[in-house]
Amino acid sequence: MTDGAVLVLNRHFQPIHVTNVKRAFALLYAGSAQAVDRQFRTFDFDSWAELSVEMGDDVVHTVNRAIRVPRVILLQIYDRIPRSKVRFSRHNIYTRDNNTCQYCGRQLPRSELNLDHVVPRSRGGRTTWDNVVCCCVDCNVAKGARSLAQAGLRLLKTPTRPRWTPTFRAGSDRIRYREWLPFLDLPNASYWNAELIE
Repeated sequence: MTDGAVLVLNRHFQPIHVTNVKRAFALLYAGSAQAVDRQFRTFDFDSWAELSVEMGDDVVHTVNRAIRVPRVILLQIYDRIPRSKVRFSRHNIYTRDNNTCQYCGRQLPRSELNLDHVVPRSRGGRTTWDNVVCCCVDCNVAKGARSLAQAGLRLLKTPTRPRWTPTFRAGSDRIRYREWLPFLDLPNASYWNAELIE
């Protein structure tokens, strides 16, 4: 159970990271974080450990009790927000393109995908967000060093630099647990994080 995922919030309730259960419990036990329940109440380690375990809850068993796995933790002193610039990396290109070949539309395991320059480097194409796409091996071989028109291929969508933080881009595919929804779903996050005016 220690390999599950826990959403980490800064002290302003903004999502900043996803960690594993083991690290979340370490932060909770050290007093660096508090657990957040479904009603947005916060608990230190002792008070969280005293909560009764309900049917269906994921738990960690100790010698004398079962402790519910927190799905959201709140850091006590960290108030920074995630960087908005997304690093140009293979992982982030695959994430942006949803592990889908941008030519034929097949969604494949990453081991069966590679990257392709839309405008080939031999024709002056650069290695940038707007010229590199995820593609399958078959489409990459078929395209070769030709232009899209010459190869008879079309892009599913125009490649651009993403504006999301990779771990927290909008979409239900990234929301692993119901408890994360208020912090990652844009309408809910806007409601809970909007500044209140007197």
